[in-house]
Amino acid sequence: MPTVLVTGASTGIGREFARLCARDGYDVVLVARSQAPLEDLASEIRQKFGRAVHVRIKDLSSPAAPRELFDEVKASGIDVDVLINNAGFGLVGRFWKLSEAEQMEMIRLNVAALTDLSRLFLPDFIQRRRGGILNVGSTAAFQPGPLMSVYYATKAYVVSFSEAIHNEAREHGVTVTCLCPGPTRTAFDKRAGASATKLFAGGRAMDAATVAQIGWKGLKARKPLVIAGRLNATMAFLTRFAPIQFTASMARRFQENAK
Repeated sequence: MPTVLVTGASTGIGREFARLCARDGYDVVLVARSQAPLEDLASEIRQKFGRAVHVRIKDLSSPAAPRELFDEVKASGIDVDVLINNAGFGLVGRFWKLSEAEQMEMIRLNVAALTDLSRLFLPDFIQRRRGGILNVGSTAAFQPGPLMSVYYATKAYVVSFSEAIHNEAREHGVTVTCLCPGPTRTAFDKRAGASATKLFAGGRAMDAATVAQIGWKGLKARKPLVIAGRLNATMAFLTRFAPIQFTASMARRFQENAK
């Protein structure tokens, strides 16, 4: 049976990806730090869709964790067909005031873990001449983000990296897709301290199930880049023609508190 591995599967978009994949006939490997929500989701998928579910508790911000996860999956005899790199988080605040440790953790999770896992699983996909990687970026990737500077920069990396390896892998029958959501109703804004910002308080947030469905369809259509939502796609397109400091100023306005 085909198998999908989903990181950050305990909540939000990752949780919805797991449900979509199981509905489409995939067995699922669920990866996150929190065991209880993963076990609940695993039970739901087994009962509702009758798929095999494997739970792996990993903190992927730990430098050793991607290799540990890969080795455990291989040792279990699980052949992963699709890798969904969804795990990530952001932080709101001035760069020099935010926790150094948390910002380094963000870079390790948003950038290093995603890169490590892609590098570990991709050779098998290339050898089999099938499979795919779905990396979750963000519309934050398309401009600098004052008050969320490191987060925006990590997502710019995800888009650039994904587009490049899509180009490298496509001749081998492997698809790499980058999904770029805008504001989405998940636990992300609470973790980032962004719940009161104009970005999330303005009623623009999409629901996680819709965003996951857009990304999953994009991967199946072999698209290199998918932006969730027509308005988000329009805004991302327009940023290409605006001066950088103008787009940075606009992004900062959205990161400020709504009140």
